[in-house]
Amino acid sequence: MTQPVPVRPPKPLFSNVSPAVPSPCISLCRLDEHKVCLGCLRHVEDIREWRSADDARRRVIVAQAEQRRTCA
Repeated sequence: MTQPVPVRPPKPLFSNVSPAVPSPCISLCRLDEHKVCLGCLRHVEDIREWRSADDARRRVIVAQAEQRRTCA
């Protein structure tokens, strides 16, 4: 009799955690009139995209948020 092949659990489709690009969220989630979070300074669309974004896109999102911080 043969041994059954071990079954691995499926990988998640999206990951919200990346060791390379940590989330800028500081749990102060309020949107201004331009739909930008007052805590992390990401636009609401960037926040929605974060879960499915790769590390390169996440770096762009973080850079845009930093630019908003320096302009404010």
